[in-house]
Amino acid sequence: MANQNNTNQNLKTATFAGGCFWCTEAIFKRVKGVKSVISGYTGGSIPNPTYEQVTTGTTGHAEAVNITYDPEVISYKQLLDIFWATHDPTSLNRQGADIGSQYRSAIFYHDQEQKNQAKESKEYLESIGKYTDPIVTTLEPFTSFYPAEDYHQNYYDAQGAVNSYCAIVIDPKVKKLLTTHKDRVKEEYK
Repeated sequence: MANQNNTNQNLKTATFAGGCFWCTEAIFKRVKGVKSVISGYTGGSIPNPTYEQVTTGTTGHAEAVNITYDPEVISYKQLLDIFWATHDPTSLNRQGADIGSQYRSAIFYHDQEQKNQAKESKEYLESIGKYTDPIVTTLEPFTSFYPAEDYHQNYYDAQGAVNSYCAIVIDPKVKKLLTTHKDRVKEEYK
């Protein structure tokens, strides 16, 4: 299990599941103030799961990302805004062609403040009718995070040019980030 304590006291952790972790990682690693993004598994009952186990949909784990960020540069609320804008929070246990509970939309909160902000953010989007369908994103307490196998890390940047999934699924999400949150994108990704 990965240790969740940051060595730099100023850094914080956010954990989001928004479908395939390749997509979510590609988005958040481009955001100013984000120091690291690790793809992995959380929310389930099996310790140290493998990708093969998680893809069965029987472990309870979701493909997720653990984000280490600097709250002096980007707030948790701003991370939530990006999370909502870059996936479909109304699609139950699926994102596009990725189907199963391992692809659910979920926010894994690390403390009461994150839980409150996530709840307020979700309720606000519901109150303004942002989506025509109900938001199905779950708010779940963070318990543990297991980094995915090495070949899943930094997948989009390493494989994007030769992988059709990246071109079809991830490219549009990254382009959406560059359009809707351009001011939050690191200079090297603009």
